[in-house]
Amino acid sequence: QVQLAESGGGLVQAGDSLRLSCAASPSTLSSYVVAWFRQAPGKEREFVAAIDRSSRPYYADSAKGRFAVSRGNDRNTVYLQMNTLKPEDTAIYSCAAGRPVLSSIRNPAMYYYWGQGTQVTASS
Repeated sequence: QVQLAESGGGLVQAGDSLRLSCAASPSTLSSYVVAWFRQAPGKEREFVAAIDRSSRPYYADSAKGRFAVSRGNDRNTVYLQMNTLKPEDTAIYSCAAGRPVLSSIRNPAMYYYWGQGTQVTASS
């Protein structure tokens, strides 16, 4: 069993940056694909980014060029650096861990473990 906890969300101005963290306990995240999803009010959950076990990143089109996903040296943490935030990035961001095949890496149903989420609000 892996427990995930996100942190780093908050209220920022459009154009600002935030770094989200996803920390695992008691196991490490090194053997899992870790993904970030977000859900805005009244909208479906959507894929944002993922990092595979070789630390190769994958991004939604909306995140390319602005967001960066990475693994921490401690093997227990995955980060999502978000730059040039826009009001449309406002959502609850959740991390998830699983072992999806590459073709399903953007499918939330392929992930076993989820955090509670952290609110990100970018105001205009």
